[in-house]
Amino acid sequence: MTYTRRVVDGELDELLPGIAAIAIQGAKAVGKTATAARRAASVVRLDDPAQREVMIADPGRLTSGARPILLDEWQRFPASWDYVRRAVDADPAGGQFLLTGSAAPADAPTHSGAGRIVTLRLRPMTLFERGVGVPTVSLAGLLAGERPPIAGETAVRLERYVAEILSSGFPGLRHLHERQLRAQLDGYIDRIVEHDVADLGGYPVRNPAALRRWLTAYAAATSTTATQETIRDAATGDRGEKPARTTVQPYHDVLHRMWLVEPVPAWSPSPNRISRLSGPPKHHVVDPALAARLLGVGAGALLDGTGARLAIPRAGTLLGSLFESLVTLDVRVYAQAAEASVSHLRTAGGAQEVDLIVARADGRVVAIEVKLAAVVNDHDVRHLQWLRDRIGDDLLDAVVITTGEAAYRRADGIAVVPAALLGP
Repeated sequence: MTYTRRVVDGELDELLPGIAAIAIQGAKAVGKTATAARRAASVVRLDDPAQREVMIADPGRLTSGARPILLDEWQRFPASWDYVRRAVDADPAGGQFLLTGSAAPADAPTHSGAGRIVTLRLRPMTLFERGVGVPTVSLAGLLAGERPPIAGETAVRLERYVAEILSSGFPGLRHLHERQLRAQLDGYIDRIVEHDVADLGGYPVRNPAALRRWLTAYAAATSTTATQETIRDAATGDRGEKPARTTVQPYHDVLHRMWLVEPVPAWSPSPNRISRLSGPPKHHVVDPALAARLLGVGAGALLDGTGARLAIPRAGTLLGSLFESLVTLDVRVYAQAAEASVSHLRTAGGAQEVDLIVARADGRVVAIEVKLAAVVNDHDVRHLQWLRDRIGDDLLDAVVITTGEAAYRRADGIAVVPAALLGP
């Protein structure tokens, strides 16, 4: 298949000439190997048992090829990280090593790699990378703090966003349709439950059915701050006594190390100018299509509001939660390119909530609300206005992401941007 340039390619263009080693990390199938291999002069495939056996027997081969050397699935031989680190200590010239990994190894390397190995995260494809619309609003521009003009129109409507939620951002699945895609997503989930948690995550699964129920319940909690207890209750259903926390907590921990679940942390402003902030994370599966498939919902169920069978408390519809997850994916990719972090704001009791807080290194932020609506009214922006009153100039910009057709600034200065028009 033809390679589609990713946002992370811009980061690699900037970093690789001066950085000796870069680790590209992310869930299986997000495109790590394809992105890294385009820049590699030689490749060591550590997921190939034969190659791995040779490298374990003679580790010097890891760092002896034409450079840049790609160590693919390095976590299969965790000691490879330390061999690269020592090679960089001996020669810190830029552009020598690329490492890709689908999980953080259960047995961590002896050294973090700080100062030697730079880590980049690769996530599923954004709407921009998929070619859905032509962005007219840059997140980096919003973070610059100059309140840029907001304009642009798109023909993308709700039905297309639903299609993108269901069609996945995994590059290798983008050419598939209907039943083919569903079969591949089912196979991906089966592989996680039956093999990868044990094989990549290092956690033996004694009850695959219980893991699948927990993962399905986690998918039902998408874009909510549901407690682990609530998720555990939903996973148990009518099956009798709940499993112990010590049974299900490792599921979350291992899937997090495999980058298959990626909660959005709560925002902690410094200095804290907002009292009574609440700390639970918002839950997200790496790709909204996996969440939808776990829940067994298609376009019809999402659009008519029937949703999933699992009862997880949420403020709106399941479609609204999955749309927020899709936007969150995009914002995380664009924020990483802009060297910014992503979190969410929720006060104790949930009286005030802002879906996404994108923070620069200096602590100043862009606040983003996600609305499954084509039209924005005053009620939709009340939390953004509340935040502006609290933090003043530390709020660089405020945005509502919608399913509408036009990007513009409201009279109160808040930007309204259709999801297809937001870019890096």
